[in-house]
Amino acid sequence: MTQKYVFDRSILKDNIQYVEIKSPIDDSVIGLVPAMTKKDVDSAVWMAKEAFKGWKNVPLNVRADILYKAADILLEHIDRLTDLLMKEVGKDYKSANSEIKRTADFIRFTADTAKSIHGESIQGDTFSGFNKDKFAMVTREPVGVVLAISPFNYPINLATSKIAPALIAGNTVVFKPATIGSLCGMELVKLFQKAGLPEGVLNLVTGKGSEIGDYVVSHTDINFINFTGSTEIGLGISEKVHMVPLLMELGGKDAAIVLKDANLAFAAKNIIAGAFSYSGQRCTAVKRILVVDEVADELIGYLNEEISKLQVGNPLEKQVDVVPLISTKAADFVMELIEDAKEKGAKLIVGGKRQGNLIYPTLFDYVTTDMRVAWEEPFGPVLPILRVNSVDEAIELANRSEYGLQSSVFTENITDAFYVANRLEVGTVQVNNKTERGPDHFPFLGVKKSGIGTQGIRYSIEAMTRVKATVINLNH
Repeated sequence: MTQKYVFDRSILKDNIQYVEIKSPIDDSVIGLVPAMTKKDVDSAVWMAKEAFKGWKNVPLNVRADILYKAADILLEHIDRLTDLLMKEVGKDYKSANSEIKRTADFIRFTADTAKSIHGESIQGDTFSGFNKDKFAMVTREPVGVVLAISPFNYPINLATSKIAPALIAGNTVVFKPATIGSLCGMELVKLFQKAGLPEGVLNLVTGKGSEIGDYVVSHTDINFINFTGSTEIGLGISEKVHMVPLLMELGGKDAAIVLKDANLAFAAKNIIAGAFSYSGQRCTAVKRILVVDEVADELIGYLNEEISKLQVGNPLEKQVDVVPLISTKAADFVMELIEDAKEKGAKLIVGGKRQGNLIYPTLFDYVTTDMRVAWEEPFGPVLPILRVNSVDEAIELANRSEYGLQSSVFTENITDAFYVANRLEVGTVQVNNKTERGPDHFPFLGVKKSGIGTQGIRYSIEAMTRVKATVINLNH
């Protein structure tokens, strides 16, 4: 029998203020998290700073064993966590269940990868004027206290993608989940602690970002910030910190470029899956189609066919693809983009309907560059088609965006695929596939306003460590 998530009210204390967490599905209260104060933040950071003194010296194999155990415990609770993901962030069952499994795999791979990261020795005589009497031992050391800030859409996976590499590298962590997603964050911290993490190594900070967000990111004892969220908030963080390394995954306006020789049925299937799964509430969702005009009509036929297969509704009642958006504010914003496109002459192919926070999958044709939906990230189920006359026009339109996370190119010609890929200003180009994150050991990054630094298991570990050189002089 599937285990359901039930909030444990016995943990509540009379002397603490709490924030209600409401489900985006029906606005019901599903739990409470502490509304922490600046004093609470100070305490969490202090605990992390003190715990770092011991944790950094714990042998790597011991840290790895804790991570392996955490992965096992995560899977032991997969049914309850899947249910919580569905209720708290509105995910469908398949996506929620997959997130837990993927997270367990991520934790294990992180521990495995850390064991294979080695230092090096450098001989002095490889540089002019020096000899073998001088050499350097180069090692990697933890940076200290890492602030991990996760978004609502993958509250377990994207939190773990920050926490696990930080811990295995010997850092301690202050973890600030998005307010919607905090219940998942609380459960995640409990599981890591149950796996054997010493006190203070992983510390949870909950509450409204408007009250403690600026304070925690600018705290003087934070040594590294790992953030996933909107470009607006990411820019704000970068303006507030000084001499603190940043690793940030921000917004995107990922384009699917469809050339005239593409397998259109295959392209349509990938594009619709990439655009509308979890209602497009993903940074890597396909957010616009740039298609060569001579095949646009045929592509739209296939797109329509794929959209008709999508299931829309309440994820607690049936398996669905398109779910209610995370908030009324989010739904309002998507409808603004839809209305703007209509007013400026875009052709509505399908959708445009709203029921509460549920917006039906929406496809526009003949979208022009003066329309907001051509440039703004909707984080919702609306997909604009911009027709182009050439490959170079598609590249130019793709690169004109302020974002640079990912793009897809669909073509049967590998030469054309490389031509496009080499000219796109993005972190990743997907050839004949939807834009997506993963596999998790691949590099994942954005350029321009889509991010700073490179994620991916090995890359994240290296980002949250620093190089240290110890120079040995034998001619003393």
